[in-house]
Amino acid sequence: MSVTYIDAIRDAQETLLREDPRVFLYGQDISKFGGAFKATKGLAEAFPGRVLDSPISEDAMIGMAVGAAIEGMRPIVEMQFADFSSIAFNQIVNQAATHYYRTGVPVPLTVRLPSGGTPGSGPFHSQSMEAIYAHYPGLVVVTPATVADAYHMLIESVRLDDPVIYCEHKFLYRWLKAPRINGDGLPIGKARITRPGKHATVVAYSAMVHEAVRAAERLKDEGGWEIEVVDLRSVKPLDIDTVLASIARTGRLLALGEAFPWGGVTAEVVARVCAEGFHLLDAPPRRLNSRDTPVPYHPKLWAAHRPTPESICLALRELLSF
Repeated sequence: MSVTYIDAIRDAQETLLREDPRVFLYGQDISKFGGAFKATKGLAEAFPGRVLDSPISEDAMIGMAVGAAIEGMRPIVEMQFADFSSIAFNQIVNQAATHYYRTGVPVPLTVRLPSGGTPGSGPFHSQSMEAIYAHYPGLVVVTPATVADAYHMLIESVRLDDPVIYCEHKFLYRWLKAPRINGDGLPIGKARITRPGKHATVVAYSAMVHEAVRAAERLKDEGGWEIEVVDLRSVKPLDIDTVLASIARTGRLLALGEAFPWGGVTAEVVARVCAEGFHLLDAPPRRLNSRDTPVPYHPKLWAAHRPTPESICLALRELLSF
């Protein structure tokens, strides 16, 4: 029996609740209903009093969780959609992120953000918020792209003393499967070479890792190109050493992300590579993001809005031809 990405998230929460009495879950309709995506299904019955329904107020949800974390608990807060976390922005960036710096008291809070787009979700349920939170000192921002990482990175996030923004991609919930959850995983802050190559490097994270691999397979069949794919896994901290080591092998960079282009993770990757590894480049680095418009509802427009294997291949062909 295979394990899906959403199964891994649920199983990680079950493990944390079982092993650490300080852990509790908090969110809208997560108790008996099991949450909007069923990531907490059955946990309220298994752990009475520790899977709690919240009011429909993201500001209040994070405020309560910050207070609980300061007092020694380890809350996991589920936002129904990443987009809605903007309502709790003050609590996250002005309270949770700064508290240890101001007082020396840690805030071990994990905020789960169902991120990214799915067909028909539209502008209020499809956004990728990782770059916004990565901008602020004090926050750790993780973006698991595999079933194993969905499990291990959530466990590591809750065990950290820092507040963590855990960006789980909705498109992967039931599409992405694995035979089992293996090993202990890499630590947060360490990237992974998902696919080795020698002609160009694609740096991606979250669901775009899988689109990059699809594009790499097409280019291999098309012209024998070997494209290396680096999965960042976390965007803050950012493992620039693994990125630079890959570019040292390939000489070319395409930074790929589903978020909007302006001031995003891809821009940070390109800036860091230009500053620290300009001598390694054989071509100007490129980046590819979703279009700089609100996310459209219509599935065909949505497909044209975000990077796809076709648009990734086009960008890589131009990069390879330089």
